[in-house]
Amino acid sequence: MMEKKRGETIWTSLDRKATAIAEFTMRQYRTRLSTWVVLGVGFLAISVVLLFYIDAMNTEIEAIDNDGDSFDWDGDGYVNGQEFKYGTDIYDAFSHPGLLTPPIEPEPASMYINEDDYDWDYSDASTVKTGFDNDGDCTGTSLLPSQQDANGDGIPCNIILSYDSISGTYVVSADPNVDEDPDEERYGKEAQHRAFILGIGKLGFVFLLSIFIPLFLATGLIRDEMTSGTMQYMTAKPIARGEIFLYRMLGYLAIVWPYLLVVCSMLALISGFMGPGDQFFRFADLGVWFSILIAALLATLVYGMLFAFLGVLWKYGIILALPIAAWELGMALLSMSVPESSFLRMSVVGWSMSIIDSGAYLVWPDMAMFTEAGSWAGGSNNDGSFFLFGGNELPGYSALEWAQSDLGLGMGPYATSVVSIVVLLLQAVFFWFIGQLIFKSKEIV
Repeated sequence: MMEKKRGETIWTSLDRKATAIAEFTMRQYRTRLSTWVVLGVGFLAISVVLLFYIDAMNTEIEAIDNDGDSFDWDGDGYVNGQEFKYGTDIYDAFSHPGLLTPPIEPEPASMYINEDDYDWDYSDASTVKTGFDNDGDCTGTSLLPSQQDANGDGIPCNIILSYDSISGTYVVSADPNVDEDPDEERYGKEAQHRAFILGIGKLGFVFLLSIFIPLFLATGLIRDEMTSGTMQYMTAKPIARGEIFLYRMLGYLAIVWPYLLVVCSMLALISGFMGPGDQFFRFADLGVWFSILIAALLATLVYGMLFAFLGVLWKYGIILALPIAAWELGMALLSMSVPESSFLRMSVVGWSMSIIDSGAYLVWPDMAMFTEAGSWAGGSNNDGSFFLFGGNELPGYSALEWAQSDLGLGMGPYATSVVSIVVLLLQAVFFWFIGQLIFKSKEIV
């Protein structure tokens, strides 16, 4: 009987054989054309969305006068904003700043477009936010001191923005003509940028790639070897079938996880350089991309275990996987509209998207209020109530409102991330446990 090499134990021998299974699995994937087709199609789909993002970041957004003060309603050559500022009548052509002493020259209408942009402090959603009159049409002579403090907070010409925990919405209590003409370009580019990251992270990585890739690569992970007869050689070695299942899965992950890392890193770099702002690179956004990567890695692990288990259960396991993929699509859409729904706790995608939402709220603590601000493009009446001039919402608002969602677990972002990660890992262990039990009961022909 051949003696074992010095220093070698039964555990190192088993580990060597198990590692050989993982390496064999990786070699199989690398030599199959179908593997590169699946990965290539996923990369192409992500790249198409990326092209739309690049186009949006390079497209100029037209500035719109949201409050109407760039118009000259009485035709006297002085726009409404200038007349507001000096207290003359915007409806009377014989009342304008040119008749004052000394006379005031007319100002161009362009001075009254985007002239009173948002300057609310979004840093802490639990406190009152304050905006200020930037263009002087509230602090000017047109309003009495009592009128300048329509919201009654003792500060003339400002906005109180507070969160109503009962209704779950943000309430605006504004003095007249404050922050009523936001910059469409500045808001729109930021909103589109955030919407792209969240949308591509949730539907691109967590749903499309994380289901599409395991569906075609993991479903036959065990089944293909059983039908081709090569499984006999693996089970003939002194290694448990549960380990074979596990190490085959490690070989699958060794192909899929580096692929996700490369694609996610590419998008993070491009969006970091292309994103709006004065900074050279948006380093803070890397936190959101990291949460997207973690969510995608865990999702491909859980779906891989699930679909491999279905493949062991039935040789046409991909047919069983299709209804699950349809269910997960429904849960993906539900998580973006009703994140607190209890149905999401019965899905993989719901827990994965909670990780992305948590990352977004850690990096962008102003998310909820910034989103709502896009629907407030307008001004305020003298009684402090808010109105939309022409009913316009800011560009990018609809996309961001659709892509972002509140944390659905009723906990903070850190706690939500930890709980979601633990649940996904437990799901992966559960599907591995069930799968290897069924694998043990199968007869290898």
